[in-house]
Amino acid sequence: MSGRLEAIWLKRQRGGEMSAVSEATAEAGGGLAGDANYGRTRRQVTLIEKEVFDTLNAELATSVDPALRRANLMVSGVSLADTRDRRIRIGDCVLQVRGETRPCTIMEEQLTGLRDALDPDWRGGVFCTVLSDARIQVGDAVSWED
Repeated sequence: MSGRLEAIWLKRQRGGEMSAVSEATAEAGGGLAGDANYGRTRRQVTLIEKEVFDTLNAELATSVDPALRRANLMVSGVSLADTRDRRIRIGDCVLQVRGETRPCTIMEEQLTGLRDALDPDWRGGVFCTVLSDARIQVGDAVSWED
């Protein structure tokens, strides 16, 4: 199964707004250059699925902006559910999935019902560490490395 990188966001400061960018530099062991989570040990990059947000829009009868999830990357065409310890390739970058990203209270502050809607079945996405240096850009191919 292969997919596509749909969006990239960088968080310039903890708790700050997410800035949409068309490309970013991933650095092994660090994360995305310029992101507030750079250098964290396990949660360097977060991913969400476009298909989840398409479903949320129908369930919540609204237009949910995926940036509200505060993830770094939005992918389509690949399922993130139950992928702990798998490796995912985005363009030339390889990421190691470390676990499920559980929605926090910020989600509910952004939109009533969003936290509960994201909670089941890994719908809040995954967090990863960066294994290889690479420049990634919107439109890059996404696939699992098995």
